[in-house]
Amino acid sequence: MKMKFFQTICRQLRSSKGFSVESATLVAFSTSSYSCGRKKKVNPYEEVDQEKYCNLVQSVLSSRGLTHTPESLLEEDALLYGPVIRHKPPKQNEDTRMPQNWFPIFNLERNDKSNASDPSVPLKIPLQRNLIPSVTRVLQQTMTKQQVFWLERWKQRMILELGEDGFKEYTSNIFLQGKRFHEALESILSPQETLKERDENLLKSGYIESVQHILKDVSGVRALESAVQHETLNYIGLLDCVAEYQGKLCVIDWKTSEKPKPFLRNTFDNPLQVVAYMGAMNHDTNYSFQVQCGLIVVAYKDGSPAHPHFMDEELCSQYWAKWLLRLEEYTEKKKNQNIQKPE
Repeated sequence: MKMKFFQTICRQLRSSKGFSVESATLVAFSTSSYSCGRKKKVNPYEEVDQEKYCNLVQSVLSSRGLTHTPESLLEEDALLYGPVIRHKPPKQNEDTRMPQNWFPIFNLERNDKSNASDPSVPLKIPLQRNLIPSVTRVLQQTMTKQQVFWLERWKQRMILELGEDGFKEYTSNIFLQGKRFHEALESILSPQETLKERDENLLKSGYIESVQHILKDVSGVRALESAVQHETLNYIGLLDCVAEYQGKLCVIDWKTSEKPKPFLRNTFDNPLQVVAYMGAMNHDTNYSFQVQCGLIVVAYKDGSPAHPHFMDEELCSQYWAKWLLRLEEYTEKKKNQNIQKPE
């Protein structure tokens, strides 16, 4: 009876849902029996000295906690990253220093109405060579150490490439090309000038081709290759041109370059030269008109379009202050040289 009863229960279990439970139990049993048969893996972390590890972690965390002071953090950063390089403020003598003897660039006694008169023949006042320093000389004698370094470096590199005689020939050719360029421009801009045979050759140069798009905007020429003198500040100069550029009267300075100069900062001391001519001309009795703008035109030998750098009234005033500083520096240098000369 007991056997029959057991067999009946087994049949009921197979036909009911309990059978799947039995199968799962059997699978679990077989798996557990298999795992028991394998050799247990050793966890490598169990071999670590847990107490020693905990102490180490605690010491590291506590050293980087609230016990740090600003001084200790700076010392730690200095060890990791090196000393801090502090920002240097701009030099006083470059941007903030003002001239001791201020003189205005514009002449208040000359009004805008004087600009209305357009002479048929541009002024061409010859330059009188005397003891008064020229604008070019002042700028050359007051170049910064950095400017002197790069100029000398360029000179030495050219001498290494061309030799002493080759470098002299190169500089003389550069000067001659600049001279011919200015002669050609004078022929173009002077309404009374008759083009000679030599001028026709000059007009075919790459420099003239380079400035063609600039010349279209130039009109009303007032002065060409004309001297200026500032009697109060005691300097002289020879400006290239005074004419209207896009309707505004400007002192125009024509420059040649072998390298592109697309920005005004690439022209180095040329803006100082322009404002020096402006200030002198505005106070020179040989001129009845006043100029408030400047223009630097950089022409290229290969005929590529020249770069025009226009200087408005505000920009000219800024460069005028820098020019006055250079002029004071030159005067101070000359004074010290005269004191050091033996009697």
